[in-house]
Amino acid sequence: MVSKKPLGQAPSAKDHGGVVDNPWRPLRAFTDARIGLGRAGVSIPTAELLAFQLAHAQAQDAVHLPLDVPTLCHQLAEGTLSEPFRRPLVLHSQAADRMTYLQRPDLGRRLDDDSRQHLQESLLGNQVDCPYDLAVVIVDGLSSRAIQDNALPFLQAFSQALTSDSQHWRLAPLTVVEQGRVAIGDEVGERLNANAVLVMVGERPGLSSPDSLGLYLTWGPREGLTDAHRNCISNVRPAGLKPTEASLRLLYLLTESRQRKLSGVQLKDRTEDKTLAHSQVSSPFRLT
Repeated sequence: MVSKKPLGQAPSAKDHGGVVDNPWRPLRAFTDARIGLGRAGVSIPTAELLAFQLAHAQAQDAVHLPLDVPTLCHQLAEGTLSEPFRRPLVLHSQAADRMTYLQRPDLGRRLDDDSRQHLQESLLGNQVDCPYDLAVVIVDGLSSRAIQDNALPFLQAFSQALTSDSQHWRLAPLTVVEQGRVAIGDEVGERLNANAVLVMVGERPGLSSPDSLGLYLTWGPREGLTDAHRNCISNVRPAGLKPTEASLRLLYLLTESRQRKLSGVQLKDRTEDKTLAHSQVSSPFRLT
């Protein structure tokens, strides 16, 4: 016989000062997602409401706060980086200001005339017979905070990964683009005569990740390419994908891209295949 609870009796839960606890709350130790918030009457607790409002304000600030380029350049110059990463060329998109950038995404995908001229002049004394293997482009994107906080740690990890790699990589001069979008890296990479371009960009901030750095790798950069030609590594930040892991994953994609002369939907990230292999030792099925 199945026992029944008296009509109107609430599920068992702890009450802390009027706040009904949630059994999912311990899971918050493993995620930034807003789960297990608890309940106060018919609403969420005041502390959780205030935390949501703070996160919303931080996301807005990340979009509108300008990138502190002088500070970033100083950090790169003083950081333990390889030579091409220490003295970036500062460029600008055709979006003259932040409001224009937000209203006209197309202007954020192209360099302005002064930047094209500056890029051309910087290459006059650095002409090479063969193309660069990789051009790295830092773009403020939709979160200057992501660049300000995470650009240097990632480049330090990536620089070390390149140095430790058995292959030789010729790096183009580092560039920093203000008011830019991902696609602006195609023009920069093409003008630098690079086989591949890596765009480090501040991603659209979420309510738990206003500092997320995105990495976009494209083989054969040229104007007019779409996202189908790019490989993306997302959520590089202290509370997300660590710089060391992101750099190793990127080096794998970069190596595969150079060998196969392609990127995007045709290039798959197989960095987790070793983990999959261990889980299928006794399995009759084969993953392809």
